[in-house]
Amino acid sequence: MMKKSLLITAAAATLALSLPMTASAESQLIVGSGTAVARLDFRVIIPRVLFLAVGTGNGTPIASNSTIDTLTFDYSAAAADVGNGTASAAQSVAVRVRGNNGQVALTATTSGALTTADGDVIPWSQITPSSDAGTLPTPALPLSGPGTSSNVTLNAGKITDRTANWSFVYENDNIVAPGTYGTTNGRVTYTASMP
Repeated sequence: MMKKSLLITAAAATLALSLPMTASAESQLIVGSGTAVARLDFRVIIPRVLFLAVGTGNGTPIASNSTIDTLTFDYSAAAADVGNGTASAAQSVAVRVRGNNGQVALTATTSGALTTADGDVIPWSQITPSSDAGTLPTPALPLSGPGTSSNVTLNAGKITDRTANWSFVYENDNIVAPGTYGTTNGRVTYTASMP
């Protein structure tokens, strides 16, 4: 009998301790005529969000994607055009920027000139970027290190949700040694920053 009484007491204590932690809605009992009122509060919690996609991964749903696209300007079939000053055909990538806490600034960073395995170089000044949307301009490509930032136009208030196609051309201004340039230092890293 003692064990049974102890179990009932323990169960009652557990129930009593858990009652204050349960959520309960407001209620009002009206006896007779009148109206009953019960209120309910709502909360929506939104985190600070910043999204940048250059190339693959700019669609819906918005998510991280580790694919790094490569743009290749190949003159193998047009050897007579090497260094004649006629720019290559443009190559494009889709870009998207989303943010919800104010002005978004974009910066491009390089680690030096496009280089072959033999050490021959083409400076980044030979690659010209452009954007088809003034609201999402391309930042300038620096010769080395971080470049000058460009601001993405806010949609409204603190909100940014912009898309564009960024195009790149190889200016082809100089005759250069043969090789595949960009085997080292061939990457541009774009950074989005927001307060």
